[in-house]
Amino acid sequence: MSYYLLTGATGLLGNYLLRDLLLADVPMAVLVRSNRKLSARQRVEGLLCDWEEELGRTLPRPVVLEGDISQPDLGLDANDLRWASEYCGSLIHNAASLSFQATSPEGEPYRSNVGGTQNVLDFARAAGIRQFHHVSTAYIAGLREGRVLETETDVGQTLGNDYEKAKIAAEQLVRQTEFAEPTTVFRPGIIIGDSRTGFTTTYHGFYAALQLVHMISGAMARDETGKVGGHVVRLALSGTETKHLVPVDWVSAAMAHVITHPECHGQTYHLTPPHPVTTRLIRDVLEEAVGLYGAMLAGVDYQPSYLNEPEALFHEHIKIYNSYWRMDPEFDRTNVETMLPHLPCPHVDRALLLKLSRAAIDAGFPTPSKKPVELTFDAQGWMQPWLDLGASLTGRQPRNRLLGLDVRGAGGGQWQLIVQNGHVVGAETGIHAERASVCQTDVSTLANLANGRQSWQTALANGSAILVGNGLAEHEYAALLDQLHDVTVT
Repeated sequence: MSYYLLTGATGLLGNYLLRDLLLADVPMAVLVRSNRKLSARQRVEGLLCDWEEELGRTLPRPVVLEGDISQPDLGLDANDLRWASEYCGSLIHNAASLSFQATSPEGEPYRSNVGGTQNVLDFARAAGIRQFHHVSTAYIAGLREGRVLETETDVGQTLGNDYEKAKIAAEQLVRQTEFAEPTTVFRPGIIIGDSRTGFTTTYHGFYAALQLVHMISGAMARDETGKVGGHVVRLALSGTETKHLVPVDWVSAAMAHVITHPECHGQTYHLTPPHPVTTRLIRDVLEEAVGLYGAMLAGVDYQPSYLNEPEALFHEHIKIYNSYWRMDPEFDRTNVETMLPHLPCPHVDRALLLKLSRAAIDAGFPTPSKKPVELTFDAQGWMQPWLDLGASLTGRQPRNRLLGLDVRGAGGGQWQLIVQNGHVVGAETGIHAERASVCQTDVSTLANLANGRQSWQTALANGSAILVGNGLAEHEYAALLDQLHDVTVT
């Protein structure tokens, strides 16, 4: 079984993409950094537990590789490098910095978006990965006007900010690298929250303006008309500027379909809406969502001679996004419409933007911060002695891989049992023997099995554990699984 390696799995889009690909039974590995509070595995476990609560079902666990795209070899240790090189056949490069303004050529967004992309490409080349999917942005179009084709990249356009400069440089790096299969490039518009639930974890662009207006509203007194201190906030906009906002759930669904359908590979996709929104509509939504009125569209040539207090606050905090509010070009969607006619982009209108705005306000614009999931049973810990034995067998023969173990739910994972002469002698991370059977179960069932409250034969008989694939008889597989207790209970 060949794994897809995903970078950026803990970001908003990566969060959704991991869910959608796991639901499609795509074997997944993720490259994730640890942070000050959580290990890489704990970060992934937290987001998957959230999905399981929302979906009302358990999900398979991806193979978690602790690393960092800013490091050579992606910061992977020797064992993870070997594993990824041997078992990952596809790479989905989604990790990126969203910083609009760089403090230095070595800082963000260049560090992640250019240097990180080069490190990912170097790793893919060394690992022999033959299939590459790259997440770019529609805004590599920069300050272009008119129609921008999916087939165009650098036509000499002026870029509006450091983010756009870094992303076009990254896409050019990807296009210059030869893979066994043509590279697939995704160019989303401006990603906003979930069109159904309003959920988001990032607050850039549209959300930055929303959060700022909400802050001003709470900090200053309003008169009877709803205006702050009787003043208006004059904006250097005409109201006709267009922005291509796209819900994250649609972007993920479109990408997941392309990734899982080889006939769609090798193309560039403008994941943009057919109808952009105007800055006038955004202004109206911000006013209604916050209940703060008085933002005046003063025209693009407006040059204030002075700023009143709310204007000074707004302009000071929003200036990093000044390049964001320009007129967008028209984005060609030929490949999207040809390959994804069954997945129309949800219409981003006043009602949807109000729903997204109220969801963000009600949530309090939270900074993503999680506590470790409290595991009732840690299947990874239970399997670790067998993984240690498997690591010590590297290079030895014979190594028959007759059975994979897919344990779903909090604390679960995927492993391949190594069998010699009818005995389990170790295990490896992931399920990768093409002709092996797989035993699927969940963490609660495995806990009962590990604690002797149930036998594997009984679990297979009552359906709490399921064998997928053909090979040995059921009782023979049960006998192999029973051997797992020999190491882990001592």
